[in-house]
Amino acid sequence: MKPLPESGFSEGRLGGQGTERREILRYIGIAAVASSFPGFSRWVFACPQHPSQAVPSQTHSDSYQPLFFSPRHYRMVEHIAELIIPEDDTPGATQAGVAEFIDFMVANRVPVSTSRDIRSTEETIAAGTDAQIRFIAGLDWIDARSRSEFKQGFLDCTQDQQIGLLETLAYKSKFKPTTESGRSFFQLIRDYTVVGYYTTKIGLQSIGDPGLQVVWPKMPGCPHPEDPAHASLREPAIPGVSNHSNQS
Repeated sequence: MKPLPESGFSEGRLGGQGTERREILRYIGIAAVASSFPGFSRWVFACPQHPSQAVPSQTHSDSYQPLFFSPRHYRMVEHIAELIIPEDDTPGATQAGVAEFIDFMVANRVPVSTSRDIRSTEETIAAGTDAQIRFIAGLDWIDARSRSEFKQGFLDCTQDQQIGLLETLAYKSKFKPTTESGRSFFQLIRDYTVVGYYTTKIGLQSIGDPGLQVVWPKMPGCPHPEDPAHASLREPAIPGVSNHSNQS
């Protein structure tokens, strides 16, 4: 099980991508925009509005077709996401389809994190466009840095080399000069990875289902209480009405 400590960080995972429990609801709100997209192969929103969307659709393609990234960039995104949230005793980012989520969000210019004060649709689109530029530049920076240090592209490096490079971007104690662009990119892809992972059922189950057991009861009208994953949920309260049927 991947712990989700209240401090927002956990040991043993690259860049401390653990998150505070109160952030889960915000993540769900961000990721909901992707919940009905039929092109996903692996990524599935944790609690969609319709039960049929809770598992991969039979109409989903066997292999996801990237909307924004080139094949090489997409493989890099998928690999970096898995290094950030690797498989251990629970599935990692690859099995959760996080790269699909990142590609969809970047393609549709949906910002996950931004230093901007967004107050309009135009500013949201501008932030999403900025994310597109930063992703391409960041992936190219990672590749260039790999060639400089290891004489080969990032995907051709050993896992130890890949992790070593990313650690110089993730941890302040390992920062190196002239890596500011890389550090900014790592924070960006880390944020997209965390949101994409912890808004799937795989991600929520890896931290003990706080979304299904804590967040969902606060959300009105879950339309599929017969779902086994929802067995622990209380019936949504209706203002002014006392539910006596659940009292012994």
